Amino acid sequence: MLQVIYRLLECEWYMTQQFEISETSGEPPGEAPEVGGKSRTKLFILGVFIVVPFLALIAAVPVAWGWGLGWRDVVLAVIFYVVSCLGVTVGYHRHFTHGAFKARRPVRIALAIAGSLAIEGPVAQWVADHRKHHLFSDKLGDPHSPWLYGDSVSALLKGLFHAHVGWFFDSEDASPRKYARDLVKDRAIMRVSRAFPALVVVSLLLPALIGGLWWMSWQGAVTAFFWAGLVRIGLLNHVTFSINSICHVTGRRPFASTDRSGNVWWLALPSLGEAWHNYHHADSSSARHGVLRGQIDISAGVIWLLERFRLVYHVQWPDRARIESKRAVV
Repeated sequence: MLQVIYRLLECEWYMTQQFEISETSGEPPGEAPEVGGKSRTKLFILGVFIVVPFLALIAAVPVAWGWGLGWRDVVLAVIFYVVSCLGVTVGYHRHFTHGAFKARRPVRIALAIAGSLAIEGPVAQWVADHRKHHLFSDKLGDPHSPWLYGDSVSALLKGLFHAHVGWFFDSEDASPRKYARDLVKDRAIMRVSRAFPALVVVSLLLPALIGGLWWMSWQGAVTAFFWAGLVRIGLLNHVTFSINSICHVTGRRPFASTDRSGNVWWLALPSLGEAWHNYHHADSSSARHGVLRGQIDISAGVIWLLERFRLVYHVQWPDRARIESKRAVV
């Protein structure tokens, strides 16, 4: 396991180095290296940070039944889940990918760091993949459409697996030079990308350190590592991947979009508002995804608070006319 993690960090360091702008020329360098058209980093991430945490989640029941779960573990897991999830939803997605608002430089950097704690890849690569997804949503070229293989039951099952995690294996990385050039030119954000391996370590070991100090015991460190580290990462990743898979197969579609994106209400809370996916694809630059009555969008609430404290500005809030203009024609 330690050797696999070391290879992951070594590979991720090398990839993010390729995205850095030349200090002398100011031009973005070449593309990240590929192996057989696939990213080695994504293969390691899938194996180490998706499969292992999922198995850890299965093991959680017998562990928790006896001695391995306490209220402090729950507190740490919730805090790290919310911070890293908001880093993805508010930072990676609504800010960096779609420009739903502008942020002060310290906030912008903090959002990039928080999103990195979710261990879904460096910010430039994540943004490039997602912008490509919107450009070709549910069409040929979409990195993770569940409709890639057709509409039959067997084809859709295969497509769901592809959209959820399979695309990590057989999809070529979108080029940050092509799809995220604005981020590649931002040296501060690229420094965060280069720090991704270190942030992986922080995301895993900081809960253990806090848990050990809080309990003043090795057992506290181990249980915090398990719940606020492995389980939290596995749960968050699968919630994020469910937006790619489930929200493009099922859900209500009250708004007009050129794809099959839908609103899945039961994913709205764990995804902090991202599962109101139909409106997002109808109006991708909107800072709010849950725009109808009763649609809770925690990420939009956080953006609103940041705006109130003047930490973000030029927020793209949808007014009633804008929302109604996006309605699907019945």
